[in-house]
Amino acid sequence: MLRVSPGGEAAGGSLYDQVGGHETFRRLVDAFYRGVADDPVLRPMYPEEDLGPASDRLRMFLEQYWGGPTTYSERRGHPRLRMRHAPFAVTPDARDRWLTHMRAALDEVALPPLQDATLWAYLERAAHAMVNTFDQ
Repeated sequence: MLRVSPGGEAAGGSLYDQVGGHETFRRLVDAFYRGVADDPVLRPMYPEEDLGPASDRLRMFLEQYWGGPTTYSERRGHPRLRMRHAPFAVTPDARDRWLTHMRAALDEVALPPLQDATLWAYLERAAHAMVNTFDQ
């Protein structure tokens, strides 16, 4: 059994289902991009004037990765995260800022502890893997 609700019901299925599906991932990504919008290091990495398209892409990716709809792959193909981030100088500072905004977003959404830890562990690994330069 992965977790038990306050009412005693066992929760199973994908992490996507366990945390509340689309609405939870939308809230998470919205909170994340509120932080990115004012970040002087990260904001320039998003070429669109409006962060909406980037928000949609991240939400769809996370939903698919955690067992939700496969909309990301249907629209964009394989994620190829390192390739998609290659045009941007992802430094350790950028990684740390990204993680700071994502941690704040996770705290705002307030997932159950097991799901929070599971998602956070993945996000930390992914963020470290995206670093592609140590030049400031």
